[in-house]
Amino acid sequence: MLYGRSDEISVIDRLLADCRTGRSGCLLITGEPGMGKTALLEYAASAADGLRVVRGTAIESEAHLPFAGLHLLLRPALDRTDALPAPQARALRGAFGLAPAEPGDRMLVGLAVLSLLAEFADGGPVLCLVDDAQWLDRASAEALLFAARRLDAEGTALIITARTGFEAPGLAHLPLTGIDAPAAAGLLAEHAATLSPADRYRVLAAAQGNPLALLELPVALATGRPVATGQDLPMTDAVRAAFLDRVRRLPEPSRNLLLVAAAEDTGDRDVVLRAAAPLGCRPTDLVPAETAGLLQVDSRTVRFRHPLVRSAVYQAAPVSLRLVVHTALAEALHRPEDADRRAWHHAVVATGPDEQVAAELEGTARRAVERSGYAAAAAAYERAAQLTESGPDRARRLVLAAEAIAEEGDIDRMAELARHGAASTDDPALTVRAIRVRAAAAFHHGLLRTACRSLTEAAELTRADDPALAARMMLDAVHAAWYLGKDEIADTADRLDALPLPPDDPLTHVARLLTWTVRSAIGRGDRNHGTLARRIAAAARTGFGGPHDTILVGATSLQAAGQDTEAHRVAGELLARCRDRGWIGRTPPVLACVARTSTFLGRHTDAWDEATEALGIAQEFGHRQWTAEISGVLAYLAAVTGDERRCHAFADDALAAPEPGAVPPGMSWAHWALALLDLGHARWESARTRLAVLHTGPVSHQLPGLRSVPDLVEAAVRLGRPADAREPLARLTAWAHDAAQPWIDAHVQRCRALLAPERDAAELYRAALRLHPDDRRFERARTALLYGEWLRRTRRKSEARTQLRDAFETFRRLGATPWEERARAELDATGGTVPGAEAAGGVLSVLTSQERKIVRLAARGLSNRDIAAQLFLSPRTVGHHLYKAFPKLGVTARTELAALALTDAAP
Repeated sequence: MLYGRSDEISVIDRLLADCRTGRSGCLLITGEPGMGKTALLEYAASAADGLRVVRGTAIESEAHLPFAGLHLLLRPALDRTDALPAPQARALRGAFGLAPAEPGDRMLVGLAVLSLLAEFADGGPVLCLVDDAQWLDRASAEALLFAARRLDAEGTALIITARTGFEAPGLAHLPLTGIDAPAAAGLLAEHAATLSPADRYRVLAAAQGNPLALLELPVALATGRPVATGQDLPMTDAVRAAFLDRVRRLPEPSRNLLLVAAAEDTGDRDVVLRAAAPLGCRPTDLVPAETAGLLQVDSRTVRFRHPLVRSAVYQAAPVSLRLVVHTALAEALHRPEDADRRAWHHAVVATGPDEQVAAELEGTARRAVERSGYAAAAAAYERAAQLTESGPDRARRLVLAAEAIAEEGDIDRMAELARHGAASTDDPALTVRAIRVRAAAAFHHGLLRTACRSLTEAAELTRADDPALAARMMLDAVHAAWYLGKDEIADTADRLDALPLPPDDPLTHVARLLTWTVRSAIGRGDRNHGTLARRIAAAARTGFGGPHDTILVGATSLQAAGQDTEAHRVAGELLARCRDRGWIGRTPPVLACVARTSTFLGRHTDAWDEATEALGIAQEFGHRQWTAEISGVLAYLAAVTGDERRCHAFADDALAAPEPGAVPPGMSWAHWALALLDLGHARWESARTRLAVLHTGPVSHQLPGLRSVPDLVEAAVRLGRPADAREPLARLTAWAHDAAQPWIDAHVQRCRALLAPERDAAELYRAALRLHPDDRRFERARTALLYGEWLRRTRRKSEARTQLRDAFETFRRLGATPWEERARAELDATGGTVPGAEAAGGVLSVLTSQERKIVRLAARGLSNRDIAAQLFLSPRTVGHHLYKAFPKLGVTARTELAALALTDAAP
């Protein structure tokens, strides 16, 4: 019976009931030691009728071994690995040492865990129990939590327990506190009925509702140890003392054997007994520990009854004895596959510089990197550095640790180690590597000035010996400077352009394209369209430079040059590569780039889905820079629909400046979004003010700058201030000449129509409508609305109704509510009627965002497994969403999806 936990039990019962119906769920239970977390897991296991149960307990001494905890949990399901998509299966086998490891995105293992759990649940619902998650190695914890956040319709229930402070964003959280007084009294009465009233009072007062203390403190009192009346016993010390009292009453060989088991990583009974033999221990010495209730032993494992037993035994042992035990364990782990554990036991014993042990740890770190276990690699590199004499090897290992942590995402730690590494070496190449790590940390923190300065410094150090490396760093520096201001971006672009790059190097073409677009955006340098066209063609021929980051720079440069269709193609291919290879951590900037081009092309629902996915991953990885910029894109999309609340909320996030005194990364998008929101609601003055800030401030060169000129012209004309529009229109006209894109020419013609005398306006509006591409429906409808308004004012109501109906129908299909209302009001003024258009958003408007993405991919013929790999879901979740979507779409099979008009829908 669990005293005082009826509420918690009801939560678990609901989770298990949902699991039996095929719905997945996850629950994190946290609390201080002894609060009953393990007891609730035992309850869940006992109540799991009809469910298969898999469980694992994390062990503190394994925290440095990548994927050790995950392997213990998933052993019963590993026979399903062959059913996973090939990249996931390779990643999982490599992580568990079942096959040669391949470097890759660390989150690909998390996706494999999700798919494996789904496959395992195919044979019936599954309950996964993970105890003491605070001791999970970082790689296991990340993979498990990644999968937990994406559980949906697999029929899997996951319950995780951890000590207070364990971070698991996105999971349902059940914090445990002490049980109430009546429950505490009932528990104590059942298990310690012979306590005197005075001792009962002491225990209740000292335990403060901690169930483990309520059970263990009476044991301590029973030993006859005096406890002063009225003395408050620190709860944790009291519980630990209770454990140690039992340990101290054991024979010495049993105590030594307990210490070996506490220091051993896996609970492998044979390893424990081999290591304990030199200390005079025999297998029979396990019996007293079992009898005392401290250990549970079977044919393969030695398991502590509670993690606090392990901690108490290990921490109470003299340091000298611990060193003897770790030496014995290192000698007992003699197989080649035990090399990593052996290295760590040697590392514990080492008390000063030891090159042999440091080299062993470096080998352990390399193997961890091959398995994407970057946290374990960083720990091994760092410990290796600590065991290395000052000099080049120590500096190199510190930098390797920093680079491993950079992959892991611990921004502060990677910067600190890189700083120590750089301070310990005079090797220019190593210094450059350290600077790059520190710059990456600064960029992710949003400290763009620091990042730009560091990258420029590193590029100067290596430009003579390795100009290609210098160019890649300067590409990153230009990216950082893009958010700072025109002077900063001009300076970094000049430095990039001055690098001595080979004329036929793909990187050269991307660098030249970027410098051209930067100078064009800030109004400096050559603006000849022929030069731009040649540089785009040269970069495209070479695949925009090949490496991931260089391709992304190329796609962004295309956006700045107005080449949206080509930018969408390049970024889309890069996104497909990221998805195919499971590069989850690299997807936020790529998804952001794709979302921007989808927005520019008028594919607003696609853009919303892409941006929300990017935002979720960026937040999960702590990328403040991308979080701000993506929030700006989402604010714009919310503005299109007239959603005031969401638009302002996203704009606030975009305007949060990570670096004091710096320009917020999402500032240009936020101002554009808020201005568009105002325009939709006919708040002309507010829109003009926001756009003026955008066009005269430090971010006018960014993508929203030129693209928002038509909005500024419209607001100025509405306010009777046409003079305010002439200079921005001149800039837009020059850009149209450079880019030679019909969609930009359409904007120019619309702006001219707004400013033209009555005799010229009609032809300019008609020219704009002819130039608008069919797929940019939102902007074409805005032109039709303005033209219809002009026709009504000139009393050409019949012609006006044609334009206004077209605009109204388009806005309604797109879910652009304020624009739809404006068109409706104008139609009413002409005496026209609102047409009976289809529901807003088209056929996909009845689906959720997740269902839309899945249906689109299914319509292209992708299988559930392929869709799951694309969207970082499990195949069963994909099937669940298709099952829900089919009735909404009026279809019964996926073969019918291709015949549907899967048009854009409002987000």
